[in-house]
Amino acid sequence: MRFKILFLTFLLFACSSKDLEQKKITIYLIGDSTMANKENPDKNPEFGWGQVLQQFFKENATVENHAVNGRSSRSFISEGRWDSVLNKLQPGDYVFIQFGHNDQKFMSPDRYTNPWSSYRDNLEKYVDETRQKGANPILLSSIIRRHYNEWHTLIDTHGPYPYVAREVAKEKNVPFIDMQLMTERLVDSLGEEPSRELFMFLKPGEYEMYPEGRADSTHLTLKGATIVAGLAIKGLKETDNPLVEYLKQ
Repeated sequence: MRFKILFLTFLLFACSSKDLEQKKITIYLIGDSTMANKENPDKNPEFGWGQVLQQFFKENATVENHAVNGRSSRSFISEGRWDSVLNKLQPGDYVFIQFGHNDQKFMSPDRYTNPWSSYRDNLEKYVDETRQKGANPILLSSIIRRHYNEWHTLIDTHGPYPYVAREVAKEKNVPFIDMQLMTERLVDSLGEEPSRELFMFLKPGEYEMYPEGRADSTHLTLKGATIVAGLAIKGLKETDNPLVEYLKQ
């Protein structure tokens, strides 16, 4: 009788563990062009790091990338894009939130946000409304722009936006992945010339989509996107978040 009870207990535990293991979640990405999916990936050398993120996760975690070129924390809301994500959120899902590149554009009032007020307010809105749906927000600072000055020094172009994202994460007790810091360290370690391979520096005639070539210190190649996505995963692991259980070994 005791053996039977132990055996049934074991079966119950095994089934519960299996159900937990098979629980499916969706990871929603909201952000700008540095994260977004790009059209015609077979021909287009430009990739967002969110475009290649799925390869790091098991099959029971689906990455759904809603990041869009040119969007800021303001325009992503005003265009109804946040509502479309919010309406789909289920308990246990995750939202990766990364804005800042376009929030700086003070000549574009439909996108610009003051880092100390409206940008902060928008991040808090994303966090609070995600949690209201029983889902889990994760804040990320923007990836670096590979901007070297005339003295060949890598300089910051994001100002206070990454700092504010970090402060909101701290105050709201939200996991924070410091992509600004990690990508700056990456570019700085590679150096001015080698780091061009991560970004859209194309020779004339190298790609049909860009016959005249391109020199772009913001957007990533497939190589750059894959490395940056790897940094996001590294940062995720450092948060000790339950989401790491969905990562491939």
